[in-house]
Amino acid sequence: MLHNFNSGPSILPQSVLQQAAEAVINYNNAGLSLLELGHRTNAFQEILQEAKDAVKQLMQLNEEYEVLFLHGGATTQFMQIPMNLLDNTATAAYCDNGIWGNKAYKEARNFGNVVLVSDGNAEKYQSINKNFTVPADAAYLHITSNNTVEGTQWHSYPSTNIPLIADMSSDIFSRPTEFNKCSLIYAGAQKNMGAAGVNLVVLKKNILGKISRPIPTIMNYQKHIEAGSLMNTPPVFAVYVSMLTLRWILQEGGLIEMGKRNKAKSTLLYNTIESLPIFTAPVANEDRSEMNAVFFLKDAALEEPFLALCKQEGMVGVKGYRTVGGVRVSMYNALPIESVQVFCDLMQFFAQKNG
Repeated sequence: MLHNFNSGPSILPQSVLQQAAEAVINYNNAGLSLLELGHRTNAFQEILQEAKDAVKQLMQLNEEYEVLFLHGGATTQFMQIPMNLLDNTATAAYCDNGIWGNKAYKEARNFGNVVLVSDGNAEKYQSINKNFTVPADAAYLHITSNNTVEGTQWHSYPSTNIPLIADMSSDIFSRPTEFNKCSLIYAGAQKNMGAAGVNLVVLKKNILGKISRPIPTIMNYQKHIEAGSLMNTPPVFAVYVSMLTLRWILQEGGLIEMGKRNKAKSTLLYNTIESLPIFTAPVANEDRSEMNAVFFLKDAALEEPFLALCKQEGMVGVKGYRTVGGVRVSMYNALPIESVQVFCDLMQFFAQKNG
């Protein structure tokens, strides 16, 4: 049996996979594959609307917010956000708490002045610096809510009088959180909300239309809102899988239930790491991610044998990110706690043999 700890694309609920597979052959007994549906048909309109409604329901957001399903993945948002929100002479504030926040910061510098208010590089991104000052005239503050590579997570978002922008790609819909603190949220689907190929953007309409530069039509949030996410042909299959995954989250008990499950999984794993002296988790306790646990073998020579044992025993995707090394265990919504328990048992077995 395989246990899927991939960091993304990641594990999906079995019921979602089954429904998606059936739809590829014959969608809703229509005699057509989902891949053959026109994106302006009533059938796809219903899929898209259910997905948008589920997002608002889970986030508990009012009509001030719009929901978009776009192409390009979260990385496209690194440029699309400043293109829409940062005027040439304005300033934006960014938190660099990991590789993706750093990439977002560097991309934004192409569009205006950017101030780095929180920088974790000197501490090797093992904690999140939350003691910082944001310029009062900044157009917005950008954070990455969960750092997939480094294994850190914002457990409470910074309070600010300017628009808060959050890349939630790797912890969206994993817990109840302060979505309404944010003026714009974006997330690649391939972690907790579906298949790779579509990007979710949720934004307050009142933050738009305030810059002087012309914006290419395909990059303009206002144009996407006017077109209802249908400016061009959307990734129909990826949107459908997202809709099914959002439906599954609601059926399973919503974000309260997801939060309970994810807390139980991460607590089990971190407690096991702490109990076994051959392992070490350098991330500050208060900033540890519930989605991506990053840890190491104290004896670096044991890392390769441990990863080889993991592979032998069906533990998929546990090798750390290429620039970090070590071990990374991703515990997204669809991962059962039984998989985490099997992994913890394997850790204990390895420690007994090599302790």
